[in-house]
Amino acid sequence: MLVTLIKREFLPRCSPLLRATYRHGQACEAEAVLVAPLCFSARLPALTTPSRVARPAELQSWIPSVIKKRVCTTFVEDSFSNGHLCQCGGVRESHASVTLNDYFSSAIVSHWESAKHSTEAPTDAFGEVEFAGVSKRHSYFLRLSWDTPPATAYTIMTTQWGMPKPNLVLSVAGGVGRSKVKTWVREVLRQGLVRAAQSTGAWILSGGLREGVGRFLGEAVRDHATAASSDSLTKVVTVGIAPWGLVDHREQLVNPEGSFPAEYYVPNRSQDSCYLDNNYQAFLLVDDGSEGRRGGEAGFRARLENYISHQRTGKWGSGTMDIPVLCTLVSGEPYMLERLDLSLKKCIPWLVLAGSGGLADLLSDVLENVSAASILPAAGAEGEGEVATKTDLRERVAERVMKHFPSEPDMDKLVDKVLSIYQSKELISIYHGEQEGPDDFDTVLLKALVRASKLRSVDSSPSTEELKLALTWNRVDIARTELFTGDIQWKSEDLEGYMTDALVNDKPQFVRLFTENGLNILDYLTLGRLEELYRSISDSCLTYTLLQRRLSERQSAATISTDVLNDAARQAKALTLYEVSQLLEDLLGDICEPFYRDYLGLGGITSKRKSIKKLTKILHEDRGYRKRRCPYPWASLLIWAVLQNHGEMAVYFWEMMTESVLSALSACKLLRELCKLESETETKLSMKELAQRFENLAHDVFSKCYQSSESRSFVLLKKKSAMWGGTTCLKMAMEADARHFFSHDGVQTLLSQIWWGEMDRSTEVWKLIVTLFLPPLCYTNLISFREVEEADEGNPEEAPQGKDMDWLYAETVFSFSDMKRIQAKSEESGAIRPTSRGHPVRPPPSKRPFVLSRWRQFWYAPVTAFLGNVLMYFLFLLLFAYVLLVDFKPPPPKGPAPLELLLYFWVFTIVCEEIRGTFFVGSMTVRQRIRQYAQDVWHKCDLIAISLFLIGLCCRMFRDTFWFGRAALCLDYMVFTLRLIHIFAIHKQLGPKIIIVGKMMKDVFFFLFFLAVWMMAYGVANQGLIYSFDPSADRILRRVFYRPYLHIFGQIPVEEMDSGFEWSVTCTTNATEIDEGMEPCRDTHHNWLVVILLVVYLLVTNILLINLLIAMFSYTFTKVQERSDKYWKFQRFNVIAEYHSRPCLAPPFIIFSHFHLFIKRNIRKVPSEKIHQFAVELQEKATSRLMTWESIQKENFLSAEGKKQRGSEAERLKRMSAKVDGVLKQTAEIKDVDRRLRALETEMEFCSATLLWMAEALSQSGVLKASKSPPTRKVSPSSLES
Repeated sequence: MLVTLIKREFLPRCSPLLRATYRHGQACEAEAVLVAPLCFSARLPALTTPSRVARPAELQSWIPSVIKKRVCTTFVEDSFSNGHLCQCGGVRESHASVTLNDYFSSAIVSHWESAKHSTEAPTDAFGEVEFAGVSKRHSYFLRLSWDTPPATAYTIMTTQWGMPKPNLVLSVAGGVGRSKVKTWVREVLRQGLVRAAQSTGAWILSGGLREGVGRFLGEAVRDHATAASSDSLTKVVTVGIAPWGLVDHREQLVNPEGSFPAEYYVPNRSQDSCYLDNNYQAFLLVDDGSEGRRGGEAGFRARLENYISHQRTGKWGSGTMDIPVLCTLVSGEPYMLERLDLSLKKCIPWLVLAGSGGLADLLSDVLENVSAASILPAAGAEGEGEVATKTDLRERVAERVMKHFPSEPDMDKLVDKVLSIYQSKELISIYHGEQEGPDDFDTVLLKALVRASKLRSVDSSPSTEELKLALTWNRVDIARTELFTGDIQWKSEDLEGYMTDALVNDKPQFVRLFTENGLNILDYLTLGRLEELYRSISDSCLTYTLLQRRLSERQSAATISTDVLNDAARQAKALTLYEVSQLLEDLLGDICEPFYRDYLGLGGITSKRKSIKKLTKILHEDRGYRKRRCPYPWASLLIWAVLQNHGEMAVYFWEMMTESVLSALSACKLLRELCKLESETETKLSMKELAQRFENLAHDVFSKCYQSSESRSFVLLKKKSAMWGGTTCLKMAMEADARHFFSHDGVQTLLSQIWWGEMDRSTEVWKLIVTLFLPPLCYTNLISFREVEEADEGNPEEAPQGKDMDWLYAETVFSFSDMKRIQAKSEESGAIRPTSRGHPVRPPPSKRPFVLSRWRQFWYAPVTAFLGNVLMYFLFLLLFAYVLLVDFKPPPPKGPAPLELLLYFWVFTIVCEEIRGTFFVGSMTVRQRIRQYAQDVWHKCDLIAISLFLIGLCCRMFRDTFWFGRAALCLDYMVFTLRLIHIFAIHKQLGPKIIIVGKMMKDVFFFLFFLAVWMMAYGVANQGLIYSFDPSADRILRRVFYRPYLHIFGQIPVEEMDSGFEWSVTCTTNATEIDEGMEPCRDTHHNWLVVILLVVYLLVTNILLINLLIAMFSYTFTKVQERSDKYWKFQRFNVIAEYHSRPCLAPPFIIFSHFHLFIKRNIRKVPSEKIHQFAVELQEKATSRLMTWESIQKENFLSAEGKKQRGSEAERLKRMSAKVDGVLKQTAEIKDVDRRLRALETEMEFCSATLLWMAEALSQSGVLKASKSPPTRKVSPSSLES
């Protein structure tokens, strides 16, 4: 019946995948119960918070069809109620008539049972409950039958209610009714149980009522959740499982269509009651048809715990172990023995709190003091001895049961239950809370679960099970102190599964622990495992969305390929490294070569269609690449962690890898690009903070490198990295907008050296300008050039060791002579000959003549090109202005004039330089070049200027468009003049001010928006009041917009606006004349209103809006002024890079440089030498030594940071607190030892007194005759009296 119901009602609403899965499978009734919630969960997103209310009842319509309640159908009279009550607890009137008239069945039934005397009916209580007067937070609730499959209840909780899957389930039993909870039990619950559950992400199952242990447990969870931040600890989920018939005011929860929410009133009183506790997140109200009876939920609770214990931990069940379940017994009543016995038979471990009273004291007494082997069977009588042993064991147990429960009527049944539990004593752990304290509770939990896991899985070792539990709970302290002390030799392959679990579930402390204790990351991280890590990314993460988008693009492109590949495209639906490569290419831009493409066999393929076609073949035929090692494992893991915004994990991976500065800048770049795509405010803020943290790390590590060696740090900035796709630190910092990094003195020193080239940085600017006009002055002492230190060529054998080491690290390149020297060394590296002492000797490089070398040193400096371009640009603007104002001739044949033709040629050389700089510098593709060109604001300005000039040039050649062309050229002159702002960005004083002006321009646009709104409102109203009829569009635009704008600056034509003044202008009221263009006369009826509007308008604009603009400017100036130096240093790099790549001659003479470069690059095939100033490729040995040096500096930095952190007040207080806790723990142990010694001393005194008494009695009886007198000993009187 249930299967038919699901097929008819639920399957049509499911997704096609679930329908296919269900119809092709052999679904039984239990599976059908589980499929129904999943069908609806496939259509609806799971709710993450109970506060989302008002879900339509139709979305929950399947619950009454699947979930049932119990109704008593047989009235079995309770002998103690005089016929008024049934044994189910209900009154006679509440039973149906059919149950009352069946006298025959009533007469023969003496004991009421739920399975026989009750029937199922659709549940009428489910949804959300709001605790009126106590809390505004909503909780979930569900009334269900005691025989409901636990899979259904678990699916509802995790799928429909959105509760996170647990890493641990702590089920607390006992402590109900009127039993008083002891003080130390409360402390154990608060400081031990709840804290352990909070640190592990556990579910706590309890009664859920405001009584006994359940009440204190709810309060403890509430207090911990309030005190702990949402990010620091995992929230604990508390689930109440209570009998439906025991809940007070349960009728408020009844609604056959569901309650969203149900108003449930809870009186605010301190006494225990059976009301639902508002501190629980969910309630499962188990209905067995009874009312007011306890224990009806025990069977369902045991089955639910057993079902959960077979589910996997981790995200989507990706963990390495089943969810551990531990039941805790606090106090307890005898009826709980049946539930305890049922759980133990299913290998669910129990923890008994000895000393808490009731059943807990009985079990601890039996397990600790009763031994089945106390009477050994005699030889030859094994059967009789075994019977005697069992008989003695039963007597001992019966004695303990009688001691703890003397008034229990059915003593034999109770003893049988205790004996059955005694057979599973290995699954029961005893916790003495008064002796051990709540701080050791988490260790006790771990040991209890380890013992149970060892019994359930025979093959696994205790250490493996303990590691699984510690990893599931994220308790690295337990794993470090118990498992990784050196006693256990862990192999790398043993830790690989745990490493994957730690990575997927974001547990960086365990990743660090495994790496430090034998895990080989090179063997672990294969390309296939890296793909699995990307597939495990949470669907709530932005990276998951981006990867799925690229996966769908690949799949759609594969389906439109040839028929041969259709089958392969359908099979290759999983995420691969190709999608990761595409995502990284989009985020990092064009500064890096594509990642992972070579490993997939796609290297060198630029066409996207061809790449997808070849990838589909590879995925269909052979996936051998997945077994290959990842060549840069730490870098790959860093990218994986950064894409998920896992900060602590990413920082640890950064600590473990080489190329620290570049890696930190790359992580900063990725995070800032993801931040632009992220829509969640909190996630975006955390990304910004993590990006700034990585930028600070790059800055601090480079600072250490710069302090160690200036020259090596410069090479570090320019070295091409194979790990990061051939990029450099300078390029990555520029793309990552790392202004703090660029503000470092080392970076600025390098840029200054490159800017000045071979010249001394202290050279005055006027000397350079003079030398530009008189080039022969460069051979004089007017300009100082820095001296180049070279090795002693006469005695190369005595060259110092440091020089050779610096040669291995490469050399710093500032100028043209440095390039030539490096080129000469590289050419002569093969001509090295050993001397008699074995030292390598390089022949001295051939030198250029002084005249040629000094000429190149002067003209190859970027500062020379900059000053030349600035001077020539001023001349260009003067020529442009002269042509526009003085020498702008009419169209041909009278024009243009010779100076105007010179202007055209000048602009032509500027265009040639723009084309050369965009398409012929660097090694990027055309698409990458165009994208990079469009990203720069000043390049857009250049494009506008050139476009306007071409439009003006074309239009001025024709008579009809001559004046339009002149206007375009005039506007173009403004654009060319504004281009000077970028040129002066290199100036130390003007540069920061230019940045401030740029920021203020944004404020101006906001101000203009408010001003335009107010000005339009006033202008239209003012024009309508003064002139009743004026159809002239020209006058309307002037008087609605232009005249109110001039009012701001004090130009108020009062005689024109105020009719009280005379206006000497001929006007008319004739509509025909007004249409012909005559001035309309003013309307004097609303003159008073015009004056009032003028006053209000001037008040708002001149006082309110203008002061608002001033305040905005002041705020912007104050905010930017603090960081303007950083902004200027950052933009300075762009100017230096631009003029470094430019030829030494400025337009229009730059045309000669273009011809020279064309001949040199295309005919003579001479490569460019300037590229070494911003990018250096080192040999393998030099790269290795440079990376070693950088790693040493990084370790020094981390060591200094660790020392600083350990010296902080917080860390000192933490260490002091740990020491105090250790002392208190040792003090407690000493007290325990002292107590045990006192007890032993008392026993010894008693034994001594007894032996003395026996010796005295034997001596007086005369039975034994001794040859000598007995030994004498002083005995205290107290012992004799005892």
